[in-house]
Amino acid sequence: MANYLVAMEAAWLVRDVEEIDDAIGVAVSEAGKRLNSENMDYVEVEVGATGCPACGEPFDSAFVAANTALVGLGLEMEVFNADSEEHASRIAKSEVGGALRDVPLSVVDLIDVSEDED
Repeated sequence: MANYLVAMEAAWLVRDVEEIDDAIGVAVSEAGKRLNSENMDYVEVEVGATGCPACGEPFDSAFVAANTALVGLGLEMEVFNADSEEHASRIAKSEVGGALRDVPLSVVDLIDVSEDED
């Protein structure tokens, strides 16, 4: 059994916003509230990063059009005693997906942290 840090990305829709900073604030706040209401305060929530196609520099994953924003959120949680990376991925998606219903999720990275804790 191993422990994994699972990083996921979520696509969050925010309506009635004009500025990217406002959309990011609303998305992070709403996701945090939904996770905390399910006693999942151990899930880290932050705005995701997207690489610039021209220069490769990262920028906030948010786009506003017609007062509606799509914000990419980064979510991280540690999964304990998983049988494999696939098992850890399924556990994380199941737990977070249960709290963030109707929010698209995908696992973007898994790190085995078992050795770090010995």
